Amino acid sequence: MNTFHPWRTRRVIALWATLGAAAFVLLPWYFLQRGSLWEALPGLWGSAASANGWTHMTSHAHPWLGIGLGGLLLAASAVFAHTPRRQGLLLCSGAGLGLAGLVISGFAIGMVGWAWDWLTALAGATDYTQPGMGWGAMVLIVSLLALLSIGVARLGGFKGDAFVAGAVLCCTALLALFVVYPVLKSLMGSVLNDEGLFSISALWDRIGTARIWGLGCISGQGRCGVAWNTLGLALLTATGTTFLGTLIALWAEREAKALAKPLNILAMLPIITPPFVVGLGLILLFGRAGLFNQYLEWAFGIEPTRWFYGFFGVWLAQLFAFTPIAFMIMRGVVQGVSPSMEEASQTLRASRMQTFWTVTLPLLKPGLANAFLVGFIESMADFGNPIVVGGQFAVLSTEIFFAIVGASLDPGMAAALSLILTVFALAVFFIQRRVLGKGSFTTVAGKGDAGLPMPLPAGIRKLCLGVAGPWLVFTLVVYLFAFAGGFVQTWGRDYTLTLNHFRTAFDVQWGEYGVVWAGTAWNSLFTTVSLAAMAAPLCAGLGLLIAWLLARAEFRGKASFEFSALLTFAVPGTVLGVSYILAFNVPPVELTGTGLIIVLCFVFRNLPVGVRAGTAAFKQLDRSLDEASLMLRANTLTTLRLVVLPLIKSALVAALVYSFVRSITTVSAVIFLVTAQYELSTTYIIGRVGNGDYGVALAYCTVLILLMSCSTLLVQALVGERKLGRRHAATAH
Repeated sequence: MNTFHPWRTRRVIALWATLGAAAFVLLPWYFLQRGSLWEALPGLWGSAASANGWTHMTSHAHPWLGIGLGGLLLAASAVFAHTPRRQGLLLCSGAGLGLAGLVISGFAIGMVGWAWDWLTALAGATDYTQPGMGWGAMVLIVSLLALLSIGVARLGGFKGDAFVAGAVLCCTALLALFVVYPVLKSLMGSVLNDEGLFSISALWDRIGTARIWGLGCISGQGRCGVAWNTLGLALLTATGTTFLGTLIALWAEREAKALAKPLNILAMLPIITPPFVVGLGLILLFGRAGLFNQYLEWAFGIEPTRWFYGFFGVWLAQLFAFTPIAFMIMRGVVQGVSPSMEEASQTLRASRMQTFWTVTLPLLKPGLANAFLVGFIESMADFGNPIVVGGQFAVLSTEIFFAIVGASLDPGMAAALSLILTVFALAVFFIQRRVLGKGSFTTVAGKGDAGLPMPLPAGIRKLCLGVAGPWLVFTLVVYLFAFAGGFVQTWGRDYTLTLNHFRTAFDVQWGEYGVVWAGTAWNSLFTTVSLAAMAAPLCAGLGLLIAWLLARAEFRGKASFEFSALLTFAVPGTVLGVSYILAFNVPPVELTGTGLIIVLCFVFRNLPVGVRAGTAAFKQLDRSLDEASLMLRANTLTTLRLVVLPLIKSALVAALVYSFVRSITTVSAVIFLVTAQYELSTTYIIGRVGNGDYGVALAYCTVLILLMSCSTLLVQALVGERKLGRRHAATAH
């Protein structure tokens, strides 16, 4: 059992209690509406806008804050307890009381009195009001959580390990506050009427319309509803990307090994570029002023039209954007197929085609299911391509956007549409889990496997060459056009080479007082990079910690804990963005309009990446390494720092860079959170596209591609390729 020594336990309790008390009297209790923390310090003992907790409790009629202070003092009295049980009881009761009082009062009392109508009906109107929690409240809550963790450990929970207890409780609190709570609040908003009362009819009034569920496209009497548009597009995109990604992976791994590295670079492009870059490249090819329409006009006299904009344009853009992601998933799965199984099939006189259909393809089942799921969710969450090339073709992500920022300003409608989007995504998520079931697809074990991968059957090889080959060439052309668009004066009219678009966005001048960042894009780039740099280490660290808890710790509610950690993977980014707007626009947590809400959105949107990277890494580490360190009397934190962390550096670096890159290129989750002060790169580009300024937009995309390429090449150099110890055909003799 890993426990603190009595004197060390008392010291830790005293330190956390002192920190909580100091926060109560030395930090502003509520969220600062203006100014910095340093500017607010002089008003700690007077102004209600920046007063500490003690002043609010004694001078500004906020008596409920005494519950938090009282709970802290009760927990602090555990310093004088002499038995672990008594110490644990005091800590748990005191910290639990303080946390319950602060959390319940924070949610119950808002800016205009009671936050819930049933409280008004029960207790009558109240003059008590309070804004969102600030620095003082946050530090006190963290202190109470730490004391509660020590108390749980002293009572024997988590095998007496206070670090594990603290990690589980803190991660649970973070997931509950920044994942589960906003998503549930958003979805609950769909069943509330204009007066804030529960009403199923309000939900039906919002979504039970022909605009949402109409079948006019089938009956020939109009357009399909937005829900069917989104579902049909997602199914077709997921099917197409899975099919193409599988063909490319089979070709690269079984027939054209020399193409593996170039294909891997191509596969990284959708990750390191904003999601609408492909749409912009396709506009340069097929738009009204695109080369294809110009050729038709020159060769056949066909006047250019907007035929490309709509369902076909969005579907084609999503195929180009998300097929490389499916290739990345399928490439790893194809690599993992054991050649010995294929050789055994052929030894039993099965042909290559029979072996492929009965052995190889079934072993690809997990990869196919994952690739389909990723393609489906990426399509539904995609905002950039529908807004750029969708024309009059509406999908749920764009409808949610216009419900929030449009003239109607209808959060209830946005919540209702988010509910539909979430139901679609979770349905496919659970169907995928059920399809895979509990079947075993293990092909890589501890034993060596020096078999030769089976060459593709002739029919499959021809299919790969006939479909994947032209597709890859076309993909490269689209990206080249997107890259070239920033270097010409006006696409479709004046192809003179120029750097004017880059000067507009990234001009640098020398003024009287030094360097002047004169370009219009510098502010958004600096803001994006700084916020992403803050989010990346938080995302990677929290993700790996959760992965370690899932791999090494046993506790009740572990399945729900894991589902909460991976929920943002199943929930489209558009829904998460709407959820943050609805949840953090009012007390107890007011973050709307700040840079912090964007950082938190980055962290929890990309959290599943860190969790999955860490889970894969921990599965490769024998538990005996941890146990040996613990047997040598090292505590859990020391074991993590000196033994585990050095062995998972590759997962840490991968999670860091991936979360950094995805934060910079994301658009669907943060499109609702940006302000004039915190404009991001992707929203700047969308604004330029909306104004028809494609040259500056593509110039900015080029800079982002170069910036992200450097980060991606760095992580690939550090992480390297997976080695499976297989023979190659050249060494088979």
